[in-house]
Amino acid sequence: MNPALLAYFAEYGVLALFAILLIASIGLPFPCSLLLLVAGSLAKQGQIDPVAALLLSIIGAVIGDQIGYGIARWGGRPLVEHIAARVGAGAQIDRAEAFVRRWSWASVFFTRWLLGGLAPWVNLATGASGYSWPRFLFWDVTGKALWVLIYGGLGFVFSDRVHAIARLLGNLTWAIAGLALTVFLGYRLYRRWRTMDAAEEMQG
Repeated sequence: MNPALLAYFAEYGVLALFAILLIASIGLPFPCSLLLLVAGSLAKQGQIDPVAALLLSIIGAVIGDQIGYGIARWGGRPLVEHIAARVGAGAQIDRAEAFVRRWSWASVFFTRWLLGGLAPWVNLATGASGYSWPRFLFWDVTGKALWVLIYGGLGFVFSDRVHAIARLLGNLTWAIAGLALTVFLGYRLYRRWRTMDAAEEMQG
């Protein structure tokens, strides 16, 4: 982790955690999963309040996501294209839009805690496309709460082995993503099969 970022967190505690997660959720590249592991470890050691850390982490991350969504909802596609062009991220926004069109709510939920690198672009893509804000908020809160609980909880339980856990999670991320995608696709195929079966029964 960036030493300056860690020093800022050590000095300001949960307020820094709130601010960093908010800014990162808008799109700045901070190592937030590692930060949550460290926060969990510090909570276990009694250096920060675990309840305050949990709540402020979720609130900060969700607010950052809502800002991204709101900017795109207000500015529309032209503003999103301008932002993407300024940071050289045209491919990322195109990928995020295709992801949202294909997976709808799952694109929001899984990018909150599993495919975090796409999350800021999914926020913009959902906002620009007019995706339902209450639905976006629900899956955003659900996914971010799961993310904070997973990483903060692991840091709390394995407080003396934070770096080892961080390396392990980095190696497992894509394996977990593949498993989650397999389960989700299996569920979609099952639903489709059930719908087709019911339609055949009605025609028969």
